[in-house]
Amino acid sequence: MKIAFVSFEVYPLAKVGGLADVAGSLPKALKKKNIDVSIFMPYHKIVEENIKKFGLEVKKVIDDFDLGIGTDQKASIYKTNLPGTDIPIYLVSNDYYFSSKDVYGSPDGGQQAIFFTKAVIDSIKKLNIHFDVIHSNDWQTGLLPVYLKTIYREDSYFSDISTVYTIHNLGYQGVFDRSYMDFAKLPDYVYNMDGIEFYGKINFMKGGILFSDIVNTVSPTYAEEIKTPEYGEKLEGVLQLRKDVLYGVLNGIDYVENDPETDKRIPYNYNPKSLEGKRKNKDALQKEVGLEVKRGTPIIGLISRLFDQKGLDLVDDIMKYVVASCDVNFVLLGTGEPKYENAFLELAKEFPKKVAVKIGFDVNLAQRIYAASDFFLMPSKYEPCGLGQMYSLRYGTIPIVRYTGGLADTVTEFDGKSGNGFGFKNYDSSYLLKAILKALYYYKRDDFMSVLIKNAMNTDLSWERSASEYVKLYELSKTR
Repeated sequence: MKIAFVSFEVYPLAKVGGLADVAGSLPKALKKKNIDVSIFMPYHKIVEENIKKFGLEVKKVIDDFDLGIGTDQKASIYKTNLPGTDIPIYLVSNDYYFSSKDVYGSPDGGQQAIFFTKAVIDSIKKLNIHFDVIHSNDWQTGLLPVYLKTIYREDSYFSDISTVYTIHNLGYQGVFDRSYMDFAKLPDYVYNMDGIEFYGKINFMKGGILFSDIVNTVSPTYAEEIKTPEYGEKLEGVLQLRKDVLYGVLNGIDYVENDPETDKRIPYNYNPKSLEGKRKNKDALQKEVGLEVKRGTPIIGLISRLFDQKGLDLVDDIMKYVVASCDVNFVLLGTGEPKYENAFLELAKEFPKKVAVKIGFDVNLAQRIYAASDFFLMPSKYEPCGLGQMYSLRYGTIPIVRYTGGLADTVTEFDGKSGNGFGFKNYDSSYLLKAILKALYYYKRDDFMSVLIKNAMNTDLSWERSASEYVKLYELSKTR
């Protein structure tokens, strides 16, 4: 099968969130299953920098062309490869819409997404590649299946192409003013409550859900949750309508990129049979971030965007008590809402030998935190899949999570023998506190911790199984 994988960000060429990790890993896993994958993404300025960094060859394959939408801006297409592979990446280039180093830095995100989506469709025909399936991701590409089912419906070139649409986070839907209908040049008949109209505006993600042949999200639990008012973000009715073609496929992580035995981003390598390297990483991290180097003190790590979704209000409620009353270190890496940045910086100022807070994001420091910490905090309000807990498990760092979405599908409560982490269900800081105290109780027992760490590191979260499920979805899309 030939698959066009369309994503606004792809690791390691451009990364903001988990979408990039998926887009950089899943195609490699599909290739191992003899799926012919091509990736389409914008030619962001950061992509240009990373192409040079990785020493990749890049060439223009399509000269400037008009898109037939509400702008005179033209698109051109360049081609390179996903680093370390022969998987082609087609880059949609335009200096006006993709001039910022920030992946989402355009002054008009709606026009930017429409421009990218329309350019992908037109370039597929110009490249004369006959794909079986177009796999689009998140709100930025939500209008792609809408175009195919409307403007391109009578175009024989696209008649055999089916569509799969993946929701990575329902909280970000791409809702814009009705005037974007005119910019997109979509037919007026799709602007109604049974189409892409959404409370007097247009909703890109709603278009992807309604017009795709198959819809999936990134964990089985989240696929069920989003059909309810609590998690549905006002699209639960639409998702209920499409429940017969809605699936949950758990994300995986790249086991080659994230291997504690070979990872060059951490000072000391280790494996489940020999954990001395992990203990040395802990000493090194405490020294690096200015904490007292004390091997018997557990480190709780937190790497996150600092937003309400991530349960930071719960952490803010109880972390001062935890740090003040327990022999524990807390290391945080992230950036986001000022209220959380300031609160955690104040905590670090009050407990400088026990708390380290780094505002910003550093991929290499993140890896060192995963490798060095004893526990990893992820008490999300909702979590479509989550990758942080997967990385932590891979590195033998025990997750403490709220059991929702993909966290519920990947972390199971440790009972002394089985299980790979700790968690709670009720969204309340007292339950988070109980989970942390339970984890710290087990930390004092080496016999339990050795079992727990091995359970964590032996949890299979590779793309192997998930890629097989995506192949089934691609095949199923051809029958719709």
